[in-house]
Amino acid sequence: MAKGNINVSVENIFPLIKKFLYSDHEIFLRELISNATDATLKLKHLTSIGESKSEYGNPKIEIKIDKEGKKLHIIDQGIGMTADEVEKYINQIAFSGAEEFLDKYKDSAKDSGIIGHFGLGFYSAFMVADKVEIITKSHTDTPAAHWICDGSPEFTLETSDKADRGTEIILHISEDEKEFLEDSRIRELLVKYNKFMPIPIKFGTKTETLPKPEDAKEDDPAPTQEVDDIINNPNPAWTKQPTDLEEDDYKNFYRELYPMQFEEPLFNIHLNVDYPFNLTGILYFPKMTNDLNIQKDRIQLYQNQVFVTDNVEGIVPEFLTMLRGIIDSPDIPLNVSRSYLQADGNVKKISSYITRKVADKLKSLFNNNREDFEAKWDDIKIVIEYGMLSEEKFFEKADAFALYPTVDGKFYTFEELTNAIKAKQTDKDDKMVILYASNKDEQHAYIQAAKEKDYEVLLLDSPIVSHLMQKLETSKENISFARVDADHIDNLIKKDDTTISKLSEDEKTKLDELLKEVVPSEKFMVQLEAMDSNASPFIITQPEFMRRMKEMQQTGGGGMFGMGNMPEMYNLVVNTNHELVGEILNTKTRKKQERLINQSLDLARLSQGLLKGEELTNFIKRSYDMIK
Repeated sequence: MAKGNINVSVENIFPLIKKFLYSDHEIFLRELISNATDATLKLKHLTSIGESKSEYGNPKIEIKIDKEGKKLHIIDQGIGMTADEVEKYINQIAFSGAEEFLDKYKDSAKDSGIIGHFGLGFYSAFMVADKVEIITKSHTDTPAAHWICDGSPEFTLETSDKADRGTEIILHISEDEKEFLEDSRIRELLVKYNKFMPIPIKFGTKTETLPKPEDAKEDDPAPTQEVDDIINNPNPAWTKQPTDLEEDDYKNFYRELYPMQFEEPLFNIHLNVDYPFNLTGILYFPKMTNDLNIQKDRIQLYQNQVFVTDNVEGIVPEFLTMLRGIIDSPDIPLNVSRSYLQADGNVKKISSYITRKVADKLKSLFNNNREDFEAKWDDIKIVIEYGMLSEEKFFEKADAFALYPTVDGKFYTFEELTNAIKAKQTDKDDKMVILYASNKDEQHAYIQAAKEKDYEVLLLDSPIVSHLMQKLETSKENISFARVDADHIDNLIKKDDTTISKLSEDEKTKLDELLKEVVPSEKFMVQLEAMDSNASPFIITQPEFMRRMKEMQQTGGGGMFGMGNMPEMYNLVVNTNHELVGEILNTKTRKKQERLINQSLDLARLSQGLLKGEELTNFIKRSYDMIK
């Protein structure tokens, strides 16, 4: 038997491991199973190239709990180690970076994800164990070795009578970590971290029902047998080639990832790249809503089929965090701090690759089945619009598939839209005005006024559309967006042929003074306009700029203008060519003039949904009185 000291001069390394990594102590199991997986995959490689005399067979990793003995066993059938290799890999290399670790992380180790960073993966066992044993037999013909360490730098190393190839690690669980002797806790961790490990993981047995023999009677119980309970799927969909998968395979894998999600995903994107970095994965577009606060963090990050995190900020572009699925890359370390990720060159390349891949997939879906893409537009538009705002490269590619629906249910790409409206919706300053509504019912009268002039009206109703219009106006040439109720239609698209007012200048002055005395100035700016005599006499509008800034502030941005705290101000556009306006002006009694103005104003407010509460009650009562 050999005794010795682990090659580390700082004797308090074990208390440091416990202290600094305590908040994440559950990951010891992930680390030890990862090591067991590596040992098994190494054996597979050596046998495939004829470098090992051992048969690979069908190895598995087994986890066993000995509750009475307060022990947890992790057993693999992998490559194993000789005594010399234990000395080298456990006593020397694993601690070669310990000094550097202490210098660099003594103040911040808890946030820095140090396990694995300096080969400390195996020693994470000491976060939960007072004593750790390794019993290991190499795939070569050398004797097995038994290593024991009680959490001090001292160890013993002796030969063992273990006959089978592979490694067994025995953790003597410490008193304050007894949760790791509970079946339910270990199963929870195995499902969380090891659900898709490439080697089968056995955790106990389960009863399986067998088919009844042909000669069995109807009331005979079906025979059963005990079988290994394999808790993982070693060959998940993302590890296969897209050509080997059917649509049902993708849907079944989605259910495996999200068993409590009952809605089918709309479509998926299979990621598969090996240069300039390795990355595989499947992203799913779930059905979206206009709610920007929907739950994110549904994409899971894996490294070689080992779960790392579901907080993928910094790896996946922010607009795609609303998607679901898996990303697996060996180029991302198992333990990473946020600042490390943001500075890492590979991570930045991965992020831009995913952006490009998603854009390419959306373009091909649009090209291959436009009708289906249009049908799904309302369920995916929030992700696409968010991407156009936040990622310049995505914005450029989105011209090929971003859609602009109309109030009549037609869909245009941006190029199709501008071609369709160019002739009629270009104003006297040669600027193309894109009209839109945010609510078909509330803005119905304004939409009709635009349609009467044969103008196209888009229906843009997502919460970030104000930001998107601002982006398009600054990126595209000679276009502006105007909501149909931002002004009367002739003012929204000004042409050279201005309508002449039926009122003289004196009459207009008199009317203006009368209106300003009756109409509350803190709510409405009175604006006299010569319009078609068939247009409404009173129209309430809200200036595009002010309304848009308020909307932008509500969804983040635009705050510098302080619009959110301003009272709602509206324009009251009065049509000087309407018969009723002439009647108001020519009515002899002041009382009747006020009644006509208030009734007309309330009708305009009603059409904008601005008449509520007591004012609405009074308006209805007054209207009945007028009928009488």
